[in-house]
Amino acid sequence: SQNIFSVSVNGVSAAERDEVKRKSVKRGESVTLDPGVTKNTNDSLTWYYNDIVIAEITGDQSKICEDVRCKKGFRDRLKLDHQTGSLIITNTRSKDSGEYKLKVSRITYSIIRSFSVSVAG
Repeated sequence: SQNIFSVSVNGVSAAERDEVKRKSVKRGESVTLDPGVTKNTNDSLTWYYNDIVIAEITGDQSKICEDVRCKKGFRDRLKLDHQTGSLIITNTRSKDSGEYKLKVSRITYSIIRSFSVSVAG
């Protein structure tokens, strides 16, 4: 037997769901990646860079750069805003350019946000 489900998302256009937010910054400056969603207390937020987990917020707990590759690449340059779920990259370098993803996990569904960061200079 098969179960077929129909899912509809109200209030969010297809273009917005699939949108990649683009950020350009000069080397040495800071950049903030804002998820643009209202963070709830029970949300779990996971930030990825090149499929490596670089930061997480679960309830009132947070983890930043627990992976060795992350520590080597970002060296205390990542910060999390607990209220908004934003990721702040300070003192940017050219090698910080690339794709960042955020997964917001809620009790009934998950949201994925994508960011393309370009560091020039």
